[in-house]
Amino acid sequence: MNRSYQTIPKHLRYTINDFNRQFPDDDACLEHLKEQRLPGGVTYCDTCQQERKHYRIKARPVYSCDHCGTQISPMAGTIFEKSTTSLRLWYYAMYLMASTRCGISAKQIQRETGVTYKTAWRMFRQIRSLLSETDMQLEGSAVEMDETYYGGTAKGRRGRPMRGDKQKSPVVGMMERSTSKRKGRVVAIATSDVSAKNLVGMAHEYILPSSTVFTDEFTSYDSLGARFRNHKRIKHSAGVYVVGDVHTNTIEGFWSLVKRGIGGVYHQVSQKYLQSYLDEYSFRYNRRDYGNLIFNEILKRVSMRASLPAARDRGTTVAQ
Repeated sequence: MNRSYQTIPKHLRYTINDFNRQFPDDDACLEHLKEQRLPGGVTYCDTCQQERKHYRIKARPVYSCDHCGTQISPMAGTIFEKSTTSLRLWYYAMYLMASTRCGISAKQIQRETGVTYKTAWRMFRQIRSLLSETDMQLEGSAVEMDETYYGGTAKGRRGRPMRGDKQKSPVVGMMERSTSKRKGRVVAIATSDVSAKNLVGMAHEYILPSSTVFTDEFTSYDSLGARFRNHKRIKHSAGVYVVGDVHTNTIEGFWSLVKRGIGGVYHQVSQKYLQSYLDEYSFRYNRRDYGNLIFNEILKRVSMRASLPAARDRGTTVAQ
């Protein structure tokens, strides 16, 4: 008899039943957001000029100062602000995005929730805006660097596109190799070109000088040796892909995941939005040992990326 076994460890599981229990309605989602941004409902009141306790106003998504009555909204400055879409649907969209390895399309959200395609697409675009990790520093002792190209294929030609090709978008990736202590992380960047100046600049920004950098024989990597203690190269043009520990197979495995995911789920992504999709795949990959708890990491990003000054400029009080 065939049996299906749960491969995710119990402490990393978060099923749809868990989601439904924790977030049964909009009120539960609003209370969760409030606790993230205003723990215990206590925050600075601009009117009272001091910390005050705030209480929920019945039937409204706002909280009121218990002393002067000034109202604040936990959604101010977040991706939910001014959205007429149910807060629970926002949370559900984040749960689905976190629970799939290759992503989920806006069309699927439209089918499952009943919102319009335009609304579903906007929700995913807003959620992806939370997932960029431009401040990441790759600290691994071994880092692979490689470039790939996304887009149409020129007839009769394989490999790197010709200079001036407007169909293909170059993407540069840098990935730490995993060790016994930690999983390797990746940074993927959509770029305008793969010149030596551009690639070396990216490497200098994200990779420590003490790291060993592994690349292929692409000429734009020639000057990496002047910036890094060790630069090792594999000669793909000669049909060689692994020599001892010299290879770029790890980053190429990530490219395979991204291309299969985009091709199978989203089918086509414009150059304008390519970076946001790379951010989504990188965010999930960098937390691949989190199980279903990636959802919680996305929820944290809502408060971390909330734009407090912008909310004040609109005349809305938010948590400090």
